[in-house]
Amino acid sequence: MTLSVTLRAEAPIPLDVAFSVAPGELLALVGPSGSGKTTILRSIAGLWQPASARIAVEGAVWLDTASGVALPAHKRHVGMVFQNYALFPHMTAAQNVMAAMDRPDAAEAGRILGLLNLHDGAERKPAQLSGGQQQRVALARALARKPAALLLDEPFSAVDRATRERLHAEIMDLRRHLAMPVVLVTHDTNEAQLLADRMVVIEKGRMVGAGSTAAVMSDPTALRALGVREVAALLPVFVVGAEADGLTRLDTAAGPLFLPGIDSQPGTRLRVRIMAHDVILSRGRPEGLSAQNILPCRVTAIHPGEGPGVMVHLAIGGDEVIARITRRAAGQMGLQPGDDVHAILKAMSVARDHIAANAGHD
Repeated sequence: MTLSVTLRAEAPIPLDVAFSVAPGELLALVGPSGSGKTTILRSIAGLWQPASARIAVEGAVWLDTASGVALPAHKRHVGMVFQNYALFPHMTAAQNVMAAMDRPDAAEAGRILGLLNLHDGAERKPAQLSGGQQQRVALARALARKPAALLLDEPFSAVDRATRERLHAEIMDLRRHLAMPVVLVTHDTNEAQLLADRMVVIEKGRMVGAGSTAAVMSDPTALRALGVREVAALLPVFVVGAEADGLTRLDTAAGPLFLPGIDSQPGTRLRVRIMAHDVILSRGRPEGLSAQNILPCRVTAIHPGEGPGVMVHLAIGGDEVIARITRRAAGQMGLQPGDDVHAILKAMSVARDHIAANAGHD
């Protein structure tokens, strides 16, 4: 049930995009505010129609301006989750979910709520639920439609960071049960990189980057739209265990990584988002540093930016880390692809919400 989208318009904003999303795949639309991300989502849902467009899901055409096909929103099998929940306040969580079903089924509503860890909230009304719980109900309601495509419009922006982390973990766990294409609109590059299989970067209504999260983070044009401070790489790790001093030992392909207390069992696979501007490079293995993480790696590519910085891509086993350093530093070190260096990372530099379990598709 691949979702194929082609949209072109001149107003209300210029729009020129074309992408597809495979069954079970999560695609993130990222870019600055006003770039057209939500307009794209509204077009897929049937809430707005561009001048020229074609939208189809596995052979079922929802919109084709060339042939005059334009299914109204209620006839498109879409599940949509908004940032403001949009729940019926007079209904319980279970009733909100059943309201989205063609044939209300209390048992099925309970099953879906259970997938989102809301077993105990089924009989509560929205005012009796936390923001995170309300967003889970909104997601359960979208899934209750048995959608051909699931659309998420900034679904976590209205909750605090701790709740957002829990919702991220639940989305990744839920993805094991999702067979439809999923499109996520977010301004949060960290969120997109942790949750998505692929990213499309939108700027002024046009695609300026597309591909896997790693490919987008290596694309200078996409990075100009996202901002160089967002450059990061996802490093796969295994949890070894807690140390006596409060750090947790994680194993990478090149050696141990120590980060502040991570609440995961030994053997758990995680992904750590390492910001490029937090990585320091050294030719030899340094001594006498306070930094706890020193990983041997090899330079694979060096990409100069428009300013004084360069992006140095580093192979750590079969994985990659990126270092953002000055052009001067790279010149002084004489860095070239193929050089062996050491990547240095402070244990305290990795934010808690930059650590996540492997997504359900991994």
